[in-house]
Amino acid sequence: MLDFIAFAQNLSNGLLIGGVYALVGVGLTLIFGVMRTINFAHGDFVVLGMYSAVLFNLVLGWDPYLSLVIAMPVGFLTGVLIERLMLARLVEAPAEASMLATLGLSLVIGNTLLLTFGGEPQSVQVSYAASTIAVGPVRISVVLLLAGLATALAIIGLYLVLERTEIGRAIRGTSENRLGAELVGINTTRIHSIVFGLSVMLAMIAGATLIPLLFATPTTTGAIFTLKAFVVTVLGGLGRIGAAIGGGLLLGVVEVLGASYLASEYRDAYGLIAFLLILLLRPEGLFGSSVKRV
Repeated sequence: MLDFIAFAQNLSNGLLIGGVYALVGVGLTLIFGVMRTINFAHGDFVVLGMYSAVLFNLVLGWDPYLSLVIAMPVGFLTGVLIERLMLARLVEAPAEASMLATLGLSLVIGNTLLLTFGGEPQSVQVSYAASTIAVGPVRISVVLLLAGLATALAIIGLYLVLERTEIGRAIRGTSENRLGAELVGINTTRIHSIVFGLSVMLAMIAGATLIPLLFATPTTTGAIFTLKAFVVTVLGGLGRIGAAIGGGLLLGVVEVLGASYLASEYRDAYGLIAFLLILLLRPEGLFGSSVKRV
């Protein structure tokens, strides 16, 4: 009985942290699905969300979740600005050009944060850090629960935008066939800006929800979350938002169960092992579909 309760406890923690990983992966998948661009700076936008929460906490004493009120619109506008000033100029260039541009952007963001905040790890201590809520025999951390709720709301909001609005239909049309979308009057240049803005906003939401749980450093944490975003998208199946959600949940569960039942110091390695196994056994991802060449 105790083993079952411990397993249920670990499973719930893994699903909640996996939900945040899913949010990180969804942003990367959205960019790839619509813009056909691989964003190597994606994890740095997560770190930007972390440091925005740190800044608002230091200056105004705000809770990390309250900082989302400002971080969300700022993240969206930042993404739009970056896309218009940098990536829009590379639409007709080879794919390697945009990849190198986002890699350079990653270096700029990381070193700007390093100059601004220094190299010491940063976090935000909240008054409810040790609080838990009992759900049957399982006790759920309030911090993890809030992170899971924020993630769920963000994903539901994105779903409603994509499925219930004209902009969402234009995004889906651009994703399926950019030339066809332009022929029916969709401004794909504007859609690319909106998509990149949404992706940055989702990454910053993930960062702000994670800062009470993790320490952030300017130049290393971004690379870690960029790697996690790639793992999530490959686990689920590249280019599909629903698959990215499944991949994120799976990554969270694998990491938590591995850290609990094997060795906690190799927590990040368990996700990479799952990543390699999926690549070997099912390259299209667990929830992806293979394409038969004729």
